[in-house]
Amino acid sequence: MNITFEDTALEELFLKGKTKSKKYSRLPKDVVKRYVKVVNYIKAASRIEDLFRVDSLHYEKKSGILKGVEAVWITAQYRLLFHSSPNEDGIIVNALLEEISKHYE
Repeated sequence: MNITFEDTALEELFLKGKTKSKKYSRLPKDVVKRYVKVVNYIKAASRIEDLFRVDSLHYEKKSGILKGVEAVWITAQYRLLFHSSPNEDGIIVNALLEEISKHYE
């Protein structure tokens, strides 16, 4: 899947394992490690349906205020929020990673 990062801090966190962004600099190391693993799962998927097969991701489409946003679990407490879009054949193969969200906050 094609990955793009809406926030440069997310890209920095993925590539370097750390960032200077105040929003993400205090994430626990195990969360950062798992974030990298989750992004690699998304990159390895040939289409969005492949994410359903990885039970630990708990892929879901959000509703309510977050309608149109998709989420996968990083840990039980942290979620990676993103938007996906289809290619010219209608198969969803593009993901725009938006943010790491602390669940219920």
